[in-house]
Amino acid sequence: MKIADILKRLGIGQLNQMQTDASSGIIRTDKDVVILSPTGTGKTFAYLLPLVEILNPSSRTVQAVVIVPGRELALQSSEVLNSMKSGIRSVCCYGGRPAMEEHKTLKQVMPHVVFGTPGRLNDHIDKGNISTDGIRFVILDEFDKCLEMGFHNEMEKLMNSLPGTCRRILLSATDAERIPDFVNMGRVVRIDYTDDEEQVSDRVEVFGLKSPVKDKLETLSSLLRMLGDKSSIVFLNYRESVERTAEYLRKQGFSVSGFHGGLDQKMREDALYKFSNGSSNVFVSTDLASRGLDIPDIDNIIHYHLPDTEEAYIHRVGRTARWQASGKAFFLLGPGETVPEFIHIELQDLNLPAELPPPSLPRMSTLYIGKGKKDKISKGDIVGYLCKKGGLEPDDIGRIDVKDRYSYAAVCRQKLPMVLKHTRGEKIKGIRTIVEPVR
Repeated sequence: MKIADILKRLGIGQLNQMQTDASSGIIRTDKDVVILSPTGTGKTFAYLLPLVEILNPSSRTVQAVVIVPGRELALQSSEVLNSMKSGIRSVCCYGGRPAMEEHKTLKQVMPHVVFGTPGRLNDHIDKGNISTDGIRFVILDEFDKCLEMGFHNEMEKLMNSLPGTCRRILLSATDAERIPDFVNMGRVVRIDYTDDEEQVSDRVEVFGLKSPVKDKLETLSSLLRMLGDKSSIVFLNYRESVERTAEYLRKQGFSVSGFHGGLDQKMREDALYKFSNGSSNVFVSTDLASRGLDIPDIDNIIHYHLPDTEEAYIHRVGRTARWQASGKAFFLLGPGETVPEFIHIELQDLNLPAELPPPSLPRMSTLYIGKGKKDKISKGDIVGYLCKKGGLEPDDIGRIDVKDRYSYAAVCRQKLPMVLKHTRGEKIKGIRTIVEPVR
């Protein structure tokens, strides 16, 4: 399918210059391609659009493998591909769920593109679940992260198992110190839209806020109260700190999503969905949330803990001011704390007002509905169910996501008790189901 047809279908006027250059490099050359561009500039579209034009939808074999550092990026990239409705099929493979289920899906779907994390891709290739014979493209998304030492052995094994004739496409917002020999790069087209002099977009205002004590929770709470109902990501460096901070803010009355690598898949999905659909406005996370999460309209980035590296800083702040939006970043500085030397920007001093409002709750809440695509449930079915059985008006319903075995729906927070009462014991399309809030 032609790129112009996909853009028309998606209602996108035209590609930006980076995407145009990327498409040209992938379609019009036979070289490997390295794409460096700030977070939020559309790198996923930059490689998927030309890939869709090149791949053969009538084939029954895997033609491209997209290697990602985490499950969220795999899922979101696959959703972008599916939104194009190009006839190119995909499957996601990642840890945290049985490999046997993925094997069954691979056999049923016969994907053209597989999105996956290094360890799980190795597992499927070793077992013969993914044939490498027809693979023509290997894409490393967030390649600097994929090539870090923690992934080194898995990445070396994976790259050595893929055909040497594959074209490599590498993408990231920050460059790697060096690309290991096992990536087997050939002649390269380098598309670099990063600016060595500009760490973050000039559309981001950066502030410093001093905490009078080492424990900055009270200062954080005050800052969030000042920010009101705006969406904010609070970055911390440790999982235990995420749990402690999220619990503190919940007790203060904030609507919070906690997110880190120690949570199981369902808990991470719940947290991410609540924040992305606007039913929580505070997202407390490790640096896991600094990459691969396509959440639009994030207003504020808060560094509760200082970033460890310049790359971590760039990726954190890249969560806001995406595309042409503006945003704010805040450093919470305890006694004796100063920003790291690698941050080349002068912070604006921030003083909190003496009188602060109570925590602002978002307009929406999230419902879990225990039926999905496998039960022949569609978004329209859910809207009808919530209106007819739940007593809602269409304006009371926000984003709906239908998964294979369950669904999420954003509904008006004030009407949540009424919906839960009226849907108790009711059927959707003649099927009894669980309807409960996502806490």
